[in-house]
Amino acid sequence: MNIKEIQDLIKFVAKSGVSEVEIEQKDFKLTIKTQDLSVREEKQIIVQAAPAALPQVAAAPVAAPVPAAAPAAPAAPAASDDSKYITIKSPMIGTFYRSPGPDKDAFVNVGDTVSTGTTVCIIEAMKLFNEIESEVSGKIVKVLVDDSSPVEYDQPLFLVDPS
Repeated sequence: MNIKEIQDLIKFVAKSGVSEVEIEQKDFKLTIKTQDLSVREEKQIIVQAAPAALPQVAAAPVAAPVPAAAPAAPAAPAASDDSKYITIKSPMIGTFYRSPGPDKDAFVNVGDTVSTGTTVCIIEAMKLFNEIESEVSGKIVKVLVDDSSPVEYDQPLFLVDPS
């Protein structure tokens, strides 16, 4: 596998929404992982080559995670600011929708007050639309996922200020 093929694979993974791809051949192993962290996307690329095989392939992609890791450092102070908020997380894997239909208003917006049992979004899984209800009372501070985006189990969806 040459560098051009690896770059094309990285672009494909970024566009497709796949969270992890792993390719293993006799002379190297390639793992591409993506993770959506509140609108920012962190990508980790690991390439391991056999000692004598493909040294150039290993050199270029291994350097790629260094810039990707840089945005993660400023996120640490932001996490401490968000520590007073309660996170509503996805109970399943599926597609996140903020409204009951394309021409309908969103269930909740930033600044809205929710109580326990209030429907905050829908997650579609296997053609079933599951209403997700808030388990906390408070004010919506931030929506962490874009409409019509794929979500993972336990992925943060909303930040709620309980005060």
